[in-house]
Amino acid sequence: QVQVAESGGGLVQAGGSLRLTCTASGGTFSRYSVAWFRQAPGKEREFVAVYRWNGGRTYYADPVKGRFTISRDNAKTAVFLQMNSLKPEDTAVYFCAADGPPYKILSDLHNAEGYDYWGQGTQVTVSS
Repeated sequence: QVQVAESGGGLVQAGGSLRLTCTASGGTFSRYSVAWFRQAPGKEREFVAVYRWNGGRTYYADPVKGRFTISRDNAKTAVFLQMNSLKPEDTAVYFCAADGPPYKILSDLHNAEGYDYWGQGTQVTVSS
């Protein structure tokens, strides 16, 4: 059983960058797909990106394609979300979530429901 925790949020001006880290404890991410979601005030939680455990394929939501990059460290204890060219509409609490066996199917990875472990979230605020 793995636990996850986010870090790296903060306040940044539009056009700036931040790197979020999702850290595993009690295990590694070797057998987990790890996703990032975000939730802005008054809005539902939305999918941002996912790193699949087998093969390392990555998928992104349309609003962040070309600006955000998800990656995993070689030790498989951390998953990163590099966020560039940030916009005010990226302001949200960012959560990481881990999916272990039985795994979600590809078409369901964007769906927050069914992820096994969640962190507490980290606030990202982008000022205009």
